[in-house]
Amino acid sequence: MASVSIKNKDVNKDIVIGLLVGIIATFLGLLVATKIFGNSDSWELVLKQSAQRGILTKMISLGALPNLAIFFFFLRKKKDNRAQGVLIATMLVFITTMIIKFFN
Repeated sequence: MASVSIKNKDVNKDIVIGLLVGIIATFLGLLVATKIFGNSDSWELVLKQSAQRGILTKMISLGALPNLAIFFFFLRKKKDNRAQGVLIATMLVFITTMIIKFFN
């Protein structure tokens, strides 16, 4: 019984690590997207302008692209639980963009 409990903790830990990596990668991808497509040095100003133009959800989606590479990296390294965490993070980004798109 003790080995099952330890294994479940390791699985949960790997999923949380993948989730955090996915969220951080999305945030960094969003910063890169604001630098590439923005008209200002201030990422806050670029995000505000994107929201006014109605392209904020597209910027967030571009920010989530690094998750694809990280997902396949974890799969190649046989870290399926971490890949699952990245997938969960990507689904959270999807839900967030849909909420922003339909309620904004």
